[in-house]
Amino acid sequence: MTERRYDYDLFVIGAGSGGVRAARRASEAGARVAVAEESRVGGTCVIRGCIPKKFLVYASQFGEAFEDAVGYGWSYDKASFDWPTLIANKDREIARLEGVYRSNLEKSGVELINDRAVLAGGHEIELKRTGTTVSAERILISTGGRPNPHRALHGHELCITSDEAFELEKLPEKVVIAGGGYIAVEFAGIFAALGVETTILYRGKEILQRFDMDLRRLLHAEYENKGIHIRCQDVLGRIERKSDGWLRGTFLGGDCYDAEQIMLAVGRLPNTEGLGLEKLGIRQDKRGSICVDEYSKTNVEHVWAIGDVTDRMQLTPVAIHEAMCFVDTVFCGRPTKPDYGSVATAVFSQPELGTVGMTEDQARCDIDNLAIYKSVFRPLKNTLSGRSERMLMKLVVDADTDKVLGAHVLGPDAGEMAQLLGVSVKMGVTKSDFDCTMAVHPTAAEELVTMYKPSYTVRKGEVVEAA
Repeated sequence: MTERRYDYDLFVIGAGSGGVRAARRASEAGARVAVAEESRVGGTCVIRGCIPKKFLVYASQFGEAFEDAVGYGWSYDKASFDWPTLIANKDREIARLEGVYRSNLEKSGVELINDRAVLAGGHEIELKRTGTTVSAERILISTGGRPNPHRALHGHELCITSDEAFELEKLPEKVVIAGGGYIAVEFAGIFAALGVETTILYRGKEILQRFDMDLRRLLHAEYENKGIHIRCQDVLGRIERKSDGWLRGTFLGGDCYDAEQIMLAVGRLPNTEGLGLEKLGIRQDKRGSICVDEYSKTNVEHVWAIGDVTDRMQLTPVAIHEAMCFVDTVFCGRPTKPDYGSVATAVFSQPELGTVGMTEDQARCDIDNLAIYKSVFRPLKNTLSGRSERMLMKLVVDADTDKVLGAHVLGPDAGEMAQLLGVSVKMGVTKSDFDCTMAVHPTAAEELVTMYKPSYTVRKGEVVEAA
């Protein structure tokens, strides 16, 4: 592989999803690999992100499930919920998963170093805890990101972020969540469903920027139907601790709101501080993210970076994909660029959102002739339960080529649907392909293959025909 003048062929800094995958794949390809992690193995996704978040989402959905069961003939004594039990069980499972990650690294022949690693110049890496220095022919940075603490906000230190939300000793009675993205919307659904009086405060005109506007508006409406307060186009100006221990947030609009907890979900920052990037002259953008080329290489010949630290697309599967492309390129002789086209994603709001491809607004900017297929309905399950919650399905189609440019779902299991829709859109599916596919009945997903007539068409950005 290389002459033995370096301690390792590859040194990975950061053992999150991307770093672990790259380390294992490189080792399996014959490289001598070490990965350093100053915290727990698994990164944001496993330890303080996707996985524990999904556990909390599951927990929060049982309340409505108990209510819905009555319409189907079930009766039960008053249900109760215990937050400490949920957190303890979550922690136990996260510890098990971390053990699996550690074991997989060991089985793959990767040396795991529990230490903070920083660049020391050239091909050298300093391990801060032990004070030792090692060398590597190639270095991969996969240190991920962290919640933005919003230090410009007076009283920001009194707030929690998603990191602390996973470790709260008790549920708050009232919470204000500043932000309107994935994290803010998902935690709002969790807290509200567990009985917390919840307010979303977002500076934009509508929550979930960059998602299709029809989904954003309907989710906003359904959240308000669930009692979640959504206040757009306003931000916090200052936060103070009251004498009773609660917090008082003063909005820039002038009025105040008291809450037991205020959660900041105003974006994430790359973990590049103190990493020693300046010693090698590694370029960063204005946010501190590491700049890389199409193959994840930095401007320094022997250093690469993947995942959230590069701020290309902050999704766990994307970091894993970048890791696999990196190993194919560097260790397997197959130069491979990450493919960011038609990436499916889900927001585990309540109701859930799943999407792939272009939004209608994006398509209006790029495509002259569009056909929009849209259906809003109440799922069958909600009829006997009496629940009013609606579901939305939408296809954005190039009317000239019949190609499906985007598919968007709001409702139960939308994330699962988005995964399969992602395969279809990636393969260049047409609306005719949907039309000639037999429906699976009775399902909500059958609506995707039974919308035969456009709801409206768009010519050069303007609606010219409505159904």
